[in-house]
This record gives sequence, C-alpha cells and structure tokens, in this order.
Amino acid sequence: MQYENKLEFALQMDQLDPIAKIRDEFSIPKQGNGEDEIYLCGNSLGLQPKLSAEYVKRELDQWANLGVKGHFSGDFPWMPYHEFLSEGFADLVGAKKDEVVAMNTLTANLHFMMVSFYQPTKTRYKILMEDHAFPSDHYAVESQVKFHGFNPEDAVLFIKPRNGEDAIRDEDVLKLIEDEGDSIALIMLPGVQYYTGQVFDMKSITRVGHEKGCKVGFDLAHATGNVLMSLHDWQVDFACWCTYKYLNSGPGSVAGCFVHQNHHKNESLPRFAGWWGHDKESRFKMENNFKPIASAEAWQVSNPPVLSLAAIRGSLDTIKKAGGIKILREKAIKLSGFLRFLIEDELANDVDILTPRDLNSCGSQLSLAIKLKTGDSPERGKEIFDSIEEAGVTADWRYPNVIRVAPVAQYNSFQDVFNFKEILLSAIRKNS
Repeated sequence: MQYENKLEFALQMDQLDPIAKIRDEFSIPKQGNGEDEIYLCGNSLGLQPKLSAEYVKRELDQWANLGVKGHFSGDFPWMPYHEFLSEGFADLVGAKKDEVVAMNTLTANLHFMMVSFYQPTKTRYKILMEDHAFPSDHYAVESQVKFHGFNPEDAVLFIKPRNGEDAIRDEDVLKLIEDEGDSIALIMLPGVQYYTGQVFDMKSITRVGHEKGCKVGFDLAHATGNVLMSLHDWQVDFACWCTYKYLNSGPGSVAGCFVHQNHHKNESLPRFAGWWGHDKESRFKMENNFKPIASAEAWQVSNPPVLSLAAIRGSLDTIKKAGGIKILREKAIKLSGFLRFLIEDELANDVDILTPRDLNSCGSQLSLAIKLKTGDSPERGKEIFDSIEEAGVTADWRYPNVIRVAPVAQYNSFQDVFNFKEILLSAIRKNS
C-alpha cells in the first residue's frame, strides 16, 4: 500500500474504513481538555466495550432479582455461561468449539497445561522457551522444572536472537528443535513476543516439534484477537491466553484455553482435576469418581466468575459486529504499516523499530527503541515517553528504552496514528 505522510491522507483512510464506526462501541478515555486520548495501549489493557458494561449490568440485575435461580433462568443462565463464549474463542484461534474453554487466569492455565503436557523422563526433560520471555512464563516454567526434580540451568533451553539482532529468526528456532529435540519434552513459546511484537511461526514450530516427539504449547496473550491462527489444523497440543488485551474484557478477566481434540478422550492424561471438569450429566450426583468431560472443559477446576464472563461475551459480540478477526487483521496491517511508514519517513534518526517488517512476523504492536546519542542522558527515552503521555497519548514503557505502541483495529483510527507521530516528533525535539 502507498502511504503518505499527511493528515489529509489519514483522514481519507478513515473515511474509507468500512469498520470505522466500531470505535463508537467503546468508551474512550478523555484528556483533561475533554478530547479523546490517543490510546495505543491495547497490547496491555484494551478499552471497555459498551456491550460489556451492558452485559455485566444485566447479570447484576439477574442476581438481584433471582438470586440462586439465576443459574438456570433467562437467556444466559449462569450454569452453562462459559459455553456462550466457545464459538467466539474458537473463531479467534482457529479451533473447534469443544477445544476451547474460558477458565482461570493465564499463568494458572499454563501451570494446568504443563501438569498434563510436561511429562519429563531422564532423557527427555527440557522445556524450550524464548530468551527474554514474559517473566510470569519464565517463573511458571522454572517452577515446573524444579517440581519434577530438575535443575532449570540444565532443563530450560532458551532460543535467542543472533548477536546484533532484536528478533529471533524462525530458521534458528526450527534448527534448535532439530538439534535438541530428542531431549525436549515441551516447546512453550509465545504466539507474539511481548517485548518486540514478533509473531512466531507456530505452524512450522508445531510440525517440527511433533516430528521430534515434543509436545507443543503456546502463550497467546499477545496473539489472540491480534493475528490469524489455525490451532486445530496446526495440531497444536495446547494454548493459553488472557482476554484483557486485544479482547478488551477488563483487568484480570477470565482467561482462555485450547486443548486439541487429540487429547480429549485420553482419561489417563495427568491433570489437576476439579468438579467443573467432571461429566456434566453426573456432576451433581456428588460422587467421588472423576469422569472428565470429553472436551477442553475437562481441564476446568471451578465454576468461573460470571460477571467476568459477561464482560468477555460483550467483547466477543463487539468483535462479531466488526466482522470478525479476519476483517480486524486486515485493518490492523494497514494501521501498523502506516505507523511504520511515518516513523521511518520522519524519525529514523531517533527511533529503531524492533518489530519485524514481514507481515507474517508482526501484529498490531510496534516496539520503538529510542536511540541514545553521545552525550544523551540514559533517561532520555523515559523522558520522551513521559512527554507523549503529557500530550494525551497512552502507550507502554519498557526498560531500558522501548515504547510499545499498538494501533488496535477496533477503536484506533489512522488519524490517531498520524497524531501520535506528530506528538512523538515533538517530544523527541523537546528532549534533544
């Protein structure tokens, strides 16, 4: 696409945008002057869909009016409420409805999945993850390794970027799996790397991992609602994601989980069980003989918080109004491409873009590294970040010098992107 570094171009793109009105479905934070913020932090916490507020209020009213009878009454009774999210989740990650479930939180789900899919032996005991993983993933992997009696220094295998590079090359991941696969019990990588915004080749990683006898799972915190996936067809063993980033379902909301159909009928698979994973027909007989549901629901432990599920349902219905993940992805590519063009056109001397350029390797997020020149304060990057926030931009700061920005297709406009460039340029000049 041919971009232009002009406000008029951005305004024209917004006029041509077929889903521009979806922005009206969200509550946009305001600046002190009453104008909308330029909110580019959906990779950390998405904005509130108005439907989510409506749906949560509906369940509060249900509780007030019906009490415990709300479990079985109305259009959306609480007992099966998590099932109302299955179709939306499945569409987002490319899965069958029975392969997805809303439960727990992200790191808790990673632990539950590793109970089932990390089964080390004396010779096959390593977990492969990326260097500079999100800390919670690192803690979870390290603790699982220790729980099984292994030393993390030996049992956790890291894939790193090459010297002088920011992103990890796909071919390096695949070669490491080929070389070390006989000792790898589990490959656990992100769909999208949180710091650089790099999208991993999940299809190839899964194929090569399985060829070497490894189980393969993904943390999709930054991928779900952001990039296109086909977890079922790719034969991924499991995946977990939060719902408060690109899924806009509220801080700390219930997470999602995928378990491939291949594992649903394997009742001998180790798991930490709870009553909500027990066969629905006999659950309330209250017998102490666990019979897992033949779906991803078998990994549930407790009945989930309905108010959070209601917020997620509002988010999923808003995505449906926009036309689904394929439509959102098309716009996201244009938005992030426009931002990349503007940065490279006018700010290349001051900003490096860590996120890969290839469309298959990048999502909505661009990670902008502020360059430090001779004589610059080490805090220059943070000072620039503080300046853009003062000017009405909400973005994300990561030490030592990275500003993460994510133009989200559901509620960001091309004008947002252009205005952000202008504000960033002004902040760089101010802090030179």
